[in-house]
Amino acid sequence: MQNLTLIPMQFTVPDFLPALPEIYLLAGACLVLLIDLLVKDGQRFITYLLSQVVLLITAFLVIASFPGLGGIFETLGLSSAEKVTTFSEMFVLDPMARILKISILLITVGIFVYSRKYLKNNAMYKGEYFTLGLFAVLGMMIMVSAKTMLLLYLGLELLSLSMYAMVAFKRDDGKASEAAMKYFVLGAIASGMLLYGMSIVYGVTGSLNLNHIAAYMSTNPVMQNIGLLLGLSFVIVGLGFKLGIVPFHMWVPDVYDGSPTSVTMFLGTAPKIAAFAMIIRLLVEGLGDMVQGWQQILAILAALSLLVGNIIAIAQTNIKRMLAYSTISHMGFVVMGILAGSQTGYAASMFYIITYAIIAMGGFAIIILLSRKGYEADQLSDLKGLSSRNPWYAFMMMLFLFSMAGVPPTVGFYAKLSVIKAVVNANIIWLAVFSVIMSVIGAYYYLRAIKLMYFDQPDEQDSTESALVNVKDQWDFSVLLSVNGLAVLALGIFPGILMALCVWAIQTSI
Repeated sequence: MQNLTLIPMQFTVPDFLPALPEIYLLAGACLVLLIDLLVKDGQRFITYLLSQVVLLITAFLVIASFPGLGGIFETLGLSSAEKVTTFSEMFVLDPMARILKISILLITVGIFVYSRKYLKNNAMYKGEYFTLGLFAVLGMMIMVSAKTMLLLYLGLELLSLSMYAMVAFKRDDGKASEAAMKYFVLGAIASGMLLYGMSIVYGVTGSLNLNHIAAYMSTNPVMQNIGLLLGLSFVIVGLGFKLGIVPFHMWVPDVYDGSPTSVTMFLGTAPKIAAFAMIIRLLVEGLGDMVQGWQQILAILAALSLLVGNIIAIAQTNIKRMLAYSTISHMGFVVMGILAGSQTGYAASMFYIITYAIIAMGGFAIIILLSRKGYEADQLSDLKGLSSRNPWYAFMMMLFLFSMAGVPPTVGFYAKLSVIKAVVNANIIWLAVFSVIMSVIGAYYYLRAIKLMYFDQPDEQDSTESALVNVKDQWDFSVLLSVNGLAVLALGIFPGILMALCVWAIQTSI
């Protein structure tokens, strides 16, 4: 027999510091879960406060990794480089990842503040809500920094599993259970499609790493490769479902309507930012050389989303369903910036998705504000006479609705304008004109809601038993709602800082 020479395995310890925020968030979520076991129902605020502390410290760790901050941040040992990869190039920490992570974390902090009133009124003030939210945020952060298709999928599934449970959080509500079943079944199908597309791309290119896939495509003819085109088709189906664009939008109105409002708020804001990051990682960084293929597909999907979202929203009398179809149309704008195929377009989409999450969070907060114990204020008629009941909150809602409609000087106007300019620069004039027409049509249902607030009289029950009284003892809700609304106005008047950050992030990351 021949003597076999054993070659010792060499294992390089990866650099854990770029992933320090994720590691801390995972440890913090597990700690909150354990502490919640010892907390009585009357002391549930402890779980809430711990969850907020975990999110804020995680955001601090992300901020500490920004290059050039110096001082105390460098003493923490955090990398000051603009772009760092670790775990065998599976995980990347670049400016885009940093800004998107901070946006996700701060928006989740706001969602937890808004949710507390709703959870108390509906006997849902449980620690599981916050721990599921923390694990969902962890999944989003992994998606944002993933450099391989495998890690992207793992982050997506962590997010999805957490959201399935949150949608069904109101266990004794048949409507919520139905919404959770629809979301789970359709989500599983979409995940399967995405995974199948990834497997085809892996079979053709021989790698799961997005950089290696991009290198393969730069040296091989890709538009004549049937396997890659087929894989791209399945990938776009999965991405389209996660973003909620037509024709993969069928779950959005039912899940938005059936979910508890606090969960709908969560579902319609932060995960959209993570979905944007996943599209950039997959289509731009990994499959960027197939831009001619996915650009044409995305143009059709964006146009359909604008058409279906705005037209069907006009017929809605339920606020949550109206905002669901509104979300579909807004995601059409996000896709428009991406299909422009330029760094200007990617930055415009990044700006759009961040500001939209801020706007949508405030809009759902008004619904929570108007709701009371045993009553969901999810009908347009519930907005009647809001200006006479509380002029300040009516003004805040008007800012949110104007921004969704793209009315200056709110941030929604600048966000839509920047996306349309990027599409015009890409010589897709027909789509730019079509988006303007659809925006004008969509303005109708936003203005209808404003008309109900300022020109209609409130119902007798709403004028005598107003839920607005119940929020006075929660100063954090009132303060955050005011800051949220004023931020929408301020970002519209001074959009330069956030847009400059998005442009810098895209230019240094892609």
